[in-house]
Amino acid sequence: MSAGMQAYADELPAYLPRVAPDLSFVTLDRSTSLSLDEQIGLPGRLRGIGARLVHFLSVYAPLFGPRPYVVTIHDLIHLHFPEYFKRSVRPYYATVVRAVCAGAARVITDDERTSDDLERFLGVSPAKVRVVPLGVGAPYLDDVALQPSARRYFLYVGNHRPHKDLATLFAAWERLPPDLDIDLVLTGRDDLAAGTPRPRRNKGALQFTGDVSVEVLQRLYRSALALVTASLREGFGLPLLEAAAVGTAVIGASDAVPGGLRPYVEHFRPRDVGALASLMERAARSPGPREEAQAFARTQTWDRCAQLTAEVYREVLAENRRR
Repeated sequence: MSAGMQAYADELPAYLPRVAPDLSFVTLDRSTSLSLDEQIGLPGRLRGIGARLVHFLSVYAPLFGPRPYVVTIHDLIHLHFPEYFKRSVRPYYATVVRAVCAGAARVITDDERTSDDLERFLGVSPAKVRVVPLGVGAPYLDDVALQPSARRYFLYVGNHRPHKDLATLFAAWERLPPDLDIDLVLTGRDDLAAGTPRPRRNKGALQFTGDVSVEVLQRLYRSALALVTASLREGFGLPLLEAAAVGTAVIGASDAVPGGLRPYVEHFRPRDVGALASLMERAARSPGPREEAQAFARTQTWDRCAQLTAEVYREVLAENRRR
């Protein structure tokens, strides 16, 4: 699972009991997906619990789970860009995911863009979709001091898969004027695919942080000139919200920026190297906190996400009682 999906699976069950004391919860953890246990063992365990409602937190769900159930579909990036993923992915979505969505009482997603995709790719009626944005973790709501750095830098946070379009990010960084001495820092290991062109600048270096803790990521966000992503598409784009919450400028490709955050941050058309380079130069020459974006981002908490999710549960339970 992506970091955003994992954060959702960790945070939502932790907050739900706090915001919905009228409901009781049982959480089932599992270590395997796309398996016989998922399709046969898990439904049996769920029936044994006797729950009035089940929520599957990702597309990895059984075809014949007990009803009623709710399923969360974070994004359909695999169907937008099938060329970047395994051939087995599209048939899985066309069969298992489509059937799971058809049987669901509600389908939860993170952003309006995916609501449209659900109808386009999987035939899900918009009437059954509920948009529940993800939340900022509590550590990113604390004030974080700037960390002194030898050189200024732009920051990218995320994996390095093809749809993240690091090529556009690299090309824009290379195109910055030569008087700007600025690094480009990427989280994660240096695992770029063989043959990927390495960007070079006379002033500035490409750096990889490796895996980082939340505390280190806080400081990386806060000390960056801007968080930058050229990703062709995101289901939500949690790093953008986290960076905005600590007061850092955000620059993102238009289909990678959460809908609610878009009015407060800089965005550009996907794959537009020139537009991205111009926005990066502007951020480098006019650095500073982004107070409006920060104020908005700090309203988008996991507490709020859990409250909106609990409202979906109550809606389904009430509907089921009337039958």
